[in-house]
Amino acid sequence: MREGGPAIGANARRRVTGGRLLAEMLALARPGPIFGMGGFQLLPFYEACRALGLEHRLINDERCGAFAADGWARITNRPGLCDATLGPGATNLVTGLVESLNAGIPLIAIVGDTHRAHAWKNMTQEARQTEILRPAVKELIRIERTERIPELLRRAYTVATSGRPGPVVLDVPEDVAHEEIEIDAGDLWLDPATLEAPARPTRPDPRAVEQVAAMLARAERPLLLAGGGIHLARAWDALAYLVEEQRIPVAHTMSGKGAIACTHPLSAGLFGRYSRIANDLIARADLLVAVGCKLGEIATRRYQLLPEGIPLVQIEIVPEEIGRTARVTVGLAGDARLALEDLAAALGAPRVDRTAWVAEVALRMERWREEAMPRLRSDERPIHMARLVHEIQRALPEDGVLVADGGFAAHWAGLLFDTRRAGRHFLADRGFASIGYGLPGALGASLAAPDRAVVGLTGDGGCNMVLGELETARRLGAAFTLVVVNNAASGYVKALQHAMYGAYQSSDLIELDYATIARAMGCRGIRVEDPAELAPALAAGLAERSVPTVVDVVVTRDPARMLPAVDSRVLRVSRGDRPA
Repeated sequence: MREGGPAIGANARRRVTGGRLLAEMLALARPGPIFGMGGFQLLPFYEACRALGLEHRLINDERCGAFAADGWARITNRPGLCDATLGPGATNLVTGLVESLNAGIPLIAIVGDTHRAHAWKNMTQEARQTEILRPAVKELIRIERTERIPELLRRAYTVATSGRPGPVVLDVPEDVAHEEIEIDAGDLWLDPATLEAPARPTRPDPRAVEQVAAMLARAERPLLLAGGGIHLARAWDALAYLVEEQRIPVAHTMSGKGAIACTHPLSAGLFGRYSRIANDLIARADLLVAVGCKLGEIATRRYQLLPEGIPLVQIEIVPEEIGRTARVTVGLAGDARLALEDLAAALGAPRVDRTAWVAEVALRMERWREEAMPRLRSDERPIHMARLVHEIQRALPEDGVLVADGGFAAHWAGLLFDTRRAGRHFLADRGFASIGYGLPGALGASLAAPDRAVVGLTGDGGCNMVLGELETARRLGAAFTLVVVNNAASGYVKALQHAMYGAYQSSDLIELDYATIARAMGCRGIRVEDPAELAPALAAGLAERSVPTVVDVVVTRDPARMLPAVDSRVLRVSRGDRPA
């Protein structure tokens, strides 16, 4: 089958099931793995996947299938694929779908539904699943007529990859999947422009571009705030050209890490709830330019970080998002890459000497590194989290990928892990920040980039949620390294309870030996209690190419030291406040 064209000779008519038709349409997209768990409703689809050689991959939990598809999509910018049967299969997708929706990740979920002739007659596993799923996705498409499958799959790809990308659900009733119809091969085609995000990117208003260019030309201390939209637009080169030509420092959100290399002289690191130097630079800047960044709670320290009176430019693909959380001086509605290219063209040669401003960034960052180095090289036992992130940093090659789970793992890695190249080398589920993403996200990323080193970083609580997917990873031959932060607690919650109450409720876990569990599941397992053992353990995991490796790291149990850049022994929190 060729992309964008019919499966066989034009005008050839034949009979197929709806499931076969759906699979043939997917095959035109040359898709990656489809993560899912079968059910009767979609059996013709699964049989067609087998016959056509599509990579359907059985997972153990549908939420993890959505997470794995999300991780795959972040690496490729192509829609990740997952599926589920009706009822509990469909509802199990919700958390993963909302992650992709909030993060702008292209994804297509195929969901079986009841036979329409028997709907609402107490069918087994029946639920109001379309009503449940609709707010969790960019668009829900219910297929009511089998002959419309080609049209509606084309629609799914278009919606998933256009504008701000996002997840789409195809809801397929049982009788639609099993029905046989006659088709013409000429109806089987996909638009190649919609198979990868961003599809059909749009340029901002040239008059607004000229206005922003004039503001930048005058600014002595501009600062660019990069969000995950840089990755979605593949705007790395355009960003680098603009900021290097104009000498503009760049700070980033967790999702925007890698907009430029964290080791770049113009990188000011993470801003928002956690910061090295970027928050101080925001306070000193005379112009802020937010690119592909929603400026939500974490990035703005609960909407209090951006100074009043400082001009703010927001570049955003979704026009109605501009000015949603902060007062914007000028908004550019359009694709981040095209907007940055247009700005660079409009600016021409720099008119302001920003040598002192750029030197200040370098000096502040060097001072921060000097202050952080004792933590990064700490020999404490149990192991200091900063030392663990530092050793992951040293172990991963430049093109490696770190997948950080929600909560505790993302906070530490977001602050301390440095990418050494621009691009998607740090994946964190910041759309919904659900724990449990680390293992399946690393699975999806490793299948998308089998020749690159992939490390997943998860907490013991997050690992407990999705442990069964180690079996999936082993079965699929996914050779990534999963680092488990073992503090025998729900660390983030316990740290906040310590700060607010000095007492704990439902935040302690039984300590498990995840290395032993991994070995029992046929994977490689290494337990690390001495910081000197971190480097060899990580090296062994990255060298293992036949099975997943679990590196179980025993870290601090002190709830006063569980948050990055915050010492909870002296931290006091007011009710309603959220300092970390």
